Amino acid sequence: MDEHDWLAERFEEQRTHLRAVAYRMLGSPSEADDAVQEAWLRLSRADSSDVENLRAWLTTVVSRVCLNMLRSRRTRREEPLDFHVPDPIVSRADGTDPEHEALLADSVGLALLVVLEQLTPAERLAFVLHDMFAVPFDDIAAIVGRSPTAARQLASRARRRVQGAGGVRSPDADLARQREVVDAFFAASRAGDFDALLAVLDPDVVTRSDAGPGRPGSAVVRGARAVAERAMSYARLAPWVRPALVNGAAGAVVAPQGQPFAVMGFTIADGRIVEIDALTDPERLRRLDLTILDD
Repeated sequence: MDEHDWLAERFEEQRTHLRAVAYRMLGSPSEADDAVQEAWLRLSRADSSDVENLRAWLTTVVSRVCLNMLRSRRTRREEPLDFHVPDPIVSRADGTDPEHEALLADSVGLALLVVLEQLTPAERLAFVLHDMFAVPFDDIAAIVGRSPTAARQLASRARRRVQGAGGVRSPDADLARQREVVDAFFAASRAGDFDALLAVLDPDVVTRSDAGPGRPGSAVVRGARAVAERAMSYARLAPWVRPALVNGAAGAVVAPQGQPFAVMGFTIADGRIVEIDALTDPERLRRLDLTILDD
């Protein structure tokens, strides 16, 4: 085995970890893959003889690539968005495939990623690397170009914002129970049963629908009655609801005549729906891997 093949093999051993870091940083599987590929290109061009810890070295490289992508993304957006539903990872309802399981280890729910979108790029990097991957603040400081103390403050500020936004509310772990609640939600909507809808919604439930910049349909709806009324207004789509796993939790793909209209992620706590995050942006839906629709 020559040196290039040896290096490629070592890189493949770290690919799953690097994709997990990048997805939490970027909220997009395709962009995460781009960041990981860039890390490989940099490794293949670098003198790796002095690299003592390849995993740490590659984590740093991927993090720097993601930080630049986040900063570029902010610059490109002509109008700041109040919220952004990240690109979800959609799997069949009967089980997440092994690749998705690895990417979603530690339960990276869609609701948490929505909150992470509200952080500055440096805050997001500090929070993801320290709180999710236990990267030391000395290493984070080198990536963001600040002191370790400043890096610690970035993570602390991000943590407060995540907690303040309710992004760390622990969801119910029982996937079968989650599915029962989501199925009850759609059954009540289909039947026009307003009281049954209220029964599965937390009083403070929040629904976010992201139709994309400049498109009608983006909205944040708060409170059980308002969310139930919105669900009733979309009851006509009930026949095309397909059960799915969305970021490892019970969710749904809505696809009239097989054309994706929405991917819906649900956060369920104490047996009730506390958050619904729906991606309805047609351009981004076309880029998703929705093989769930193939059966």
